[in-house]
Amino acid sequence: MTTVVDKSAPVAPPRQRLNKHREWTASRVVVSIVAIVGAVAFLLPLWFMFRTSVMSLNDAFYVPIRWIPNRWIWSNYSEAVKFVSLGHYYVNSVIVATLVTIGAVVSSSITAYGFSMLRAPGRDGLFLMVITGLMIPAVVTMVPTYVIYRQIGWLNTWLPLTVPSWFGGGAFSIFLLRQFYRTIPRELREAALVDGANEFRIYRQIIVPLALPGHAAVAIFAFLWSWNDLFGPLIYLNSQSKQTLPIALAAFVNTQSVTQWQWMMAATLLAMLPCVVVFLAAQKYFIRGIVLSGLKG
Repeated sequence: MTTVVDKSAPVAPPRQRLNKHREWTASRVVVSIVAIVGAVAFLLPLWFMFRTSVMSLNDAFYVPIRWIPNRWIWSNYSEAVKFVSLGHYYVNSVIVATLVTIGAVVSSSITAYGFSMLRAPGRDGLFLMVITGLMIPAVVTMVPTYVIYRQIGWLNTWLPLTVPSWFGGGAFSIFLLRQFYRTIPRELREAALVDGANEFRIYRQIIVPLALPGHAAVAIFAFLWSWNDLFGPLIYLNSQSKQTLPIALAAFVNTQSVTQWQWMMAATLLAMLPCVVVFLAAQKYFIRGIVLSGLKG
């Protein structure tokens, strides 16, 4: 087989090709240096937490600072778990965060479908009212919300922490999914309507499978918000048996004259594990959901 070479195509001079290669190499070096510096700046606090969690209290605050422990005390993790019954709080946080995540994904998905795919009088006005909720600080509605929950008898239960997520999932989740749904061609819905499919079937069999990245992004945000929520359990829960993990971490500081920081760092790292696992499991979909949701305004 003979290969035909087009001699008429312009060929860059050797020096020009060399300069382009040098420019590309220089840019890659700059980007790599910036990335390495950013990674170190991000990982340094995490390493400080880890080295503190495997050191004694005296060694943790030794001056000058020791970045590498002389003696690795892995028993700090078991001591931290025993000190505040961390497993019990872990279970409570898993239950609450799971209910919040499912509720946020389901309700915000349905609401965003209505705002993006259905045409109705006043739709844009209602969506504007929803977006306005993003500009209202949560502290403004804290007192009236607390009074409402007290009047209906929801205090000292998980209902104030979980039920609101089942009614829209939050303004940010609705906005994110609406923007993602608008990247899906409307012709798919119109073709399904011509074939006799109803709205629920279109939503369930067409929109939901195509919008998995957007749902993954909403799920991660909802899980992280619920898992790290301190004020909700602190305000609405009185019983120790119903408290969640952030309250347990605060107990390391409030219940002792001398804070055992090595135990607190160990408990904090254990509390971070579900967040890291959830993000790594849905990282690909999460990034696609964030990027694609901003392509169409």
